[in-house]
Amino acid sequence: MTTVTETETAATERGASLAAVVQRQGAAVVLVLGIVAAWFAFPRFGSADNLRDLALQGSFLAVIALGMTFVIISGGIDLSVGSVYALGGVLAAYGSRYGLFVAIVLPLVVCALIGLVNGLLIARTKMAPFIVTLASLLFARGLLLALTSEGATTYKVPDGSAFLWLGQGTIFGVGVPVYLALVLFAIGGVVLRRTRFGQSVFALGGAEQSALLMGLPVARTKITLYTLSGTLAGLAGVLTAAYLQSGVTVLGVGTELDAISVVVIGGTLLTGGAGTILGTLVGVLLRILIQNVINQVGTIDSNYQTVVSGAFLLIVVVIQRLLARSRRS
Repeated sequence: MTTVTETETAATERGASLAAVVQRQGAAVVLVLGIVAAWFAFPRFGSADNLRDLALQGSFLAVIALGMTFVIISGGIDLSVGSVYALGGVLAAYGSRYGLFVAIVLPLVVCALIGLVNGLLIARTKMAPFIVTLASLLFARGLLLALTSEGATTYKVPDGSAFLWLGQGTIFGVGVPVYLALVLFAIGGVVLRRTRFGQSVFALGGAEQSALLMGLPVARTKITLYTLSGTLAGLAGVLTAAYLQSGVTVLGVGTELDAISVVVIGGTLLTGGAGTILGTLVGVLLRILIQNVINQVGTIDSNYQTVVSGAFLLIVVVIQRLLARSRRS
């Protein structure tokens, strides 16, 4: 009787471990299989130029998704990042007329302030993150339209500006934004896994009341998280403005949903308490892989990129729910 019980227990533990591994590494497996399939199916996919373009395209979204990862692990959500991203780009292009320092600092300060206000309202007034960041989305988009005369004015970065190197410069043939994104992800991974702040983020997402009872700085952590998210969204806007040499007003529409999707696809639970920085990077790569494959096919409407991404996200969320349920049972 004891042997049967021990066998059942061991089988249950193995099943839970396998579910946890699939939840964390499933996207990585799909990414590897997708790359191998695309490599053989499309001759241009494996070219150095295409791979460099893919890395550059993904770097802007990756910077935004990094901040979103911290927020979602804490059990929150930030719907303002798309509009803050666009606002950061416009402010960077506007500030570039006054030099490199203004082009970088102006958007970062403004976007960080928007994130700070989000954090203060969520932490101090106990308002729902969904409502607060939705209001910030509208505020940032409204400010953007006011600055550009409802999109009629497009600020250009002057030719020869040192600011352009941030978006158009290369190191060993790879764009500067790619290196910046990788450095930020490395720092983010260390912060999340090796610091008290990172442990507070996990504890906050796991059970906020328990985190309070443990004496963790819950309010301060929330304020820091949303400030970080706003700052990173602004930085992505800075890099995009330098790359496009202008502040494009139509950018950022739906970007918050893209950021959420790659974070969730990477294995971070929408309910909070679990997730990895590496998983988010995998999610970003998987998204740009899907986009590139659709472009390589050529006969499929580019609008189906959103359809495919949405369907894939739905599948991932359902699988996460089933795996979480199996681990509890």
